[in-house]
Amino acid sequence: MDTLWNRVRRRVRRVGDFASRRLVNKLILLFTSIIILVVASLTFISYKTIERQSVDYSIASNRSNLKLVNQNFVKYMAEIEQLSLPQIRYDPLMSAIRKVSQDYVSRLYLEDYLRSLYYSRSDLVGIYLYLVDERKYLYVTRERYNVTVRAMEDDGIPRQVWYKLAMSSPKNRAIQSLLYPASTGYKLPEGEAFMAYHRVLRSLADRAPRAVLSFYFNPSVKDEIMKDIPMGTGEHVFLLDAQGVVFHADEKAFFDEARSSDFLALMREAGDRDRFGWSNGDERYMVVENVSETDGWRLIKPIPYSEIYRTAVSARRIGIWIGVGFLALATILVTLTSNAITRPLKKLSHQMSRFAAGSFDAETEVKGRDEIAYLSRHFNLMVRRTNELINERYKMKLARKNAILKALEAEINPHFLYNALQAISTKALKQGMEDITEMVDALAQTLRYCISGKDVVQARDELKHIERYLVLQKARFGERLQVVYDFDESLLGARIPKLSIQSLVENAIQHALEKVSSPVAIVIAMRLAPEHIVISVRDDGPGIAPDTLEKILRSFETEWEDREEGSIGLRNLNARLKLIFGGEAGLQIRTGDTGTEMRMLLPREGGNTHV
Repeated sequence: MDTLWNRVRRRVRRVGDFASRRLVNKLILLFTSIIILVVASLTFISYKTIERQSVDYSIASNRSNLKLVNQNFVKYMAEIEQLSLPQIRYDPLMSAIRKVSQDYVSRLYLEDYLRSLYYSRSDLVGIYLYLVDERKYLYVTRERYNVTVRAMEDDGIPRQVWYKLAMSSPKNRAIQSLLYPASTGYKLPEGEAFMAYHRVLRSLADRAPRAVLSFYFNPSVKDEIMKDIPMGTGEHVFLLDAQGVVFHADEKAFFDEARSSDFLALMREAGDRDRFGWSNGDERYMVVENVSETDGWRLIKPIPYSEIYRTAVSARRIGIWIGVGFLALATILVTLTSNAITRPLKKLSHQMSRFAAGSFDAETEVKGRDEIAYLSRHFNLMVRRTNELINERYKMKLARKNAILKALEAEINPHFLYNALQAISTKALKQGMEDITEMVDALAQTLRYCISGKDVVQARDELKHIERYLVLQKARFGERLQVVYDFDESLLGARIPKLSIQSLVENAIQHALEKVSSPVAIVIAMRLAPEHIVISVRDDGPGIAPDTLEKILRSFETEWEDREEGSIGLRNLNARLKLIFGGEAGLQIRTGDTGTEMRMLLPREGGNTHV
């Protein structure tokens, strides 16, 4: 059963085959991959940079904003504290508190005092004055359209938590949050007050508590202060006192979730740090806070990271769209450029295919001076050179056929001749003519060597043939022919054309020994030069005439069909050397009054298997 993985692999393989089938596809894939890598890298780097900058900016801006708002709230609390302290009328107030039960004037004084405090601020819900010794309290509230002062007896106030805190406080005060329902001991308009400020009034003489002044505030001023905190989507703000009691929460349900999680524990662990991280379900928050230096009020703002990263995400989205557009434009430009680059290569490849198929006139167009133009020029040069070699090879084949035809015209069966020479040698040996036997044997071995099918032989085989050949020549010239061998034994395995040394020796005999009656020394040498294997045949004869030498050298450069009579052996040897070993091989001739030296040059790599 064909699995999804196998189908995906086949599709990927087909895409890879398509991409690697043509050079233009490879270039497009390469450049497109580079562009994608660059665009993706720049987008990622810019996103991370903007993300980091967004976090830093959000921290800095919210930190400064929370600090300013917290300072305003501290000023607000300082105003309330000043309101609760009867600095100028403290003695009359304490006297009225002591005499309130016996003196009606003292009662009126206290009512006027509470009424004046109530009218001094617009955010007061009510003011309560609990008389400790009398176990009753006076209070002022707004009832419909009138502000009235009433008295009520209640001995349950001392059991209230806020009362105990105020009495034990070194600052003689207690601040009570009413954001959530809490027991106050007083009758209050439901849901109007968010905070109560309780002040203990003590006697200056014995420091005994005589009364507790309680102020209940609506959230109007507090909300006006909190409006200075900018709120984004998903952002929240809390105001807590030093003990972690909340006095303000923009959304109670969210604060309830935070309070039920590890939020408060993380806040306590943060200590003096002005921010910490917190997760609420799938949403991650960066919590920025400011703590006042006086009473430790904590203004806390949880900010969703998604909101912080909104700018970065928008920038990333814009960057992606710009990158996609740039990629599309770049892909078009890359495609056009790649086609412009590969079009000459495609033409060159087409001409190479034609050349491989046998069309030897396949030359490509050359434009420009780049590497492709360089390849095109050298391909055209190779085509022309190949045509020239084919023509030369064809001409050589024609010349060989003509030579074979001419040889057939005067053919003597070489095997019959070899057998006949063997018969003559046997008969001469029976008659005691050993010199004739030696000559006939040498001639027979020479003939056998000449008719062997090899065209290239080792130097040692050619040297043995020269020794037999010179046996016949010594029988002709006698003591006038003197031969010296100077061969490097390490070069005896070198490959040389068959009968090549014989051609040089024949010319030495022709141009030296046959033209004088005095003895002539022929030196046959073979040595290793830096770039060639050099085989030389040197004589001490009269040398070659300048016009004859010029004619011989000119024949080396003449086309085969334009050849002249004379020096056929040297011309053929020079042509054979170049055909077998290339243009580095060839003949050199040096002549003068003291003799002639003919040098055969072979490349080291092609001529000597041991080098």
